[in-house]
Amino acid sequence: MIDFNDQVAVVTGAGRGLGRMYALELARRGAAVVVNDLGGSMAGQGADAVVADRVVEEIIAAGGTAVASYDSVDSPEGGAAIVGTAVERFGRLDAVVSNAGIFNSIPFDELSAQDWRRMLSVHLDGGFYLAQPAYRVMKSQGYGRFVFIASSAGMFGQHLEAHYAAAKAGLLGLTNVIALEGAPHGILANTVLPFGISRMVTETLGDPKVLEDNGFFQAIRPELVAPLVVYLASRDCTLSHQNFSACAGRFARVFVGLGEGWMASPHSNPSADDIAAHLSEVAATEPFAIPGSIYDEVFEVTARLGVTA
Repeated sequence: MIDFNDQVAVVTGAGRGLGRMYALELARRGAAVVVNDLGGSMAGQGADAVVADRVVEEIIAAGGTAVASYDSVDSPEGGAAIVGTAVERFGRLDAVVSNAGIFNSIPFDELSAQDWRRMLSVHLDGGFYLAQPAYRVMKSQGYGRFVFIASSAGMFGQHLEAHYAAAKAGLLGLTNVIALEGAPHGILANTVLPFGISRMVTETLGDPKVLEDNGFFQAIRPELVAPLVVYLASRDCTLSHQNFSACAGRFARVFVGLGEGWMASPHSNPSADDIAAHLSEVAATEPFAIPGSIYDEVFEVTARLGVTA
């Protein structure tokens, strides 16, 4: 059995929905959990300490160990305070599940600069503000696990969610770099793109009664996301620099592939007309590679040219 005995985990946005499930399962498997939640609305207004407190009480009642944190991830001070709670209370930090977020739907041409900035400040800035102090602790320990909760909205797109999609796509890039830089220090970083019943679903997707009656809510129970998140946060996990989808009991890798493409003759000056003439090769998705970093791409291309980078 995968366990977290003698380990400490931080879960942000852990007071409700998917975050609560992650916290409960980590605690059930032996982790001391920092249950972080500001307790605000789905759109990010207000605060309520009871939201985090209830999950802590639930964990303790089941024989687990947990402490509440009410700090917001949207400032450097908040991120540092969350990590500080883990270290001061439990002496270390082994796993971070960066889950805190807000959500609203706005057409792209109506999206204000304030709407844009607020979404990025919680999801993307918040991911950084939490991860950096956590990374420093993990680096000093020579061990750590990051699980960033991204979204298929960022990877594939979603109507009315330019701000949300951009923020979540930014987390993919952040994770890639943490994985590369963390590797020599025993730090692994991955993302999960979850589908699970939460306020985001019930408050935005049509008639909740219809969705409940047709089995949609049952199919995307949040319990069906937690196994993947918990595995990636564990000592048993050896994967890093990868993205995974969890949807209705289906778990799958999500990746960005780089096609072989068309290469112009060395020393030529290709034109837009050449692109048009070779568009089928340029746009082809097979064969493809999955670069491990930006270097893999440029080295592969220069090697085809007989040039050493």
